[in-house]
Amino acid sequence: MPDQRAAGREAEPAVRRTMRRMDAPLLLITPEAQAKIAAAARSAGAPDARLRVAIAGRRGQTFAYDLTLVTPDAADPSDIVVETPQGVVYLAARDAEALRGATIGLDTSAFGGAIAIDNPNAGWSDPLAARVQEVLDRQVNPGVASHGGIIDLLEVRDGTAFISMGGGCVGCAQVDVTLRQGVEVAIKRAVPEIVAIVDTTDHASGTNPYYQPAKK
Repeated sequence: MPDQRAAGREAEPAVRRTMRRMDAPLLLITPEAQAKIAAAARSAGAPDARLRVAIAGRRGQTFAYDLTLVTPDAADPSDIVVETPQGVVYLAARDAEALRGATIGLDTSAFGGAIAIDNPNAGWSDPLAARVQEVLDRQVNPGVASHGGIIDLLEVRDGTAFISMGGGCVGCAQVDVTLRQGVEVAIKRAVPEIVAIVDTTDHASGTNPYYQPAKK
């Protein structure tokens, strides 16, 4: 009689070549969030679909997430399959460490409830970037918010702070004044290690196609 345990061990590498499974969850999902996701999957006509989580980029000191519903046959082979007590979540492998310890929950303050991620890894690991972010949070953004604007830090590289303007700041006639007499002065005064501030925003279209983040 064949040894079934041996057969299982032989089959295991083939499984791992397609998708990696994590027995100890990298992240968790609340029952409320899982119920919301399951309802969305049924509504889309794909009840076997699961949530896929990836990091799309940064917005200031927080991450922007790409959340999609993916069926098992359409999942990316490089994704990590995270088995949580509430069910399976697909996780982009490149973002595993940046999401380790996160909890996928439900923001009940949003109409109908919205998926939200509480991630302990949010924030800047670079202490220089963290100091620039503090200037934006405390001195700059409260002022531009009164005009419907917001300024995000994208990264700090070689003494240069790369920022992006949003909301009412995009295309504003006073943007140069805001940048040179407000943002630049405040940052350089508080963080003298910063020698230049670069606004990456395309104020004609509201996008920033000229910015390329540094390779990590």
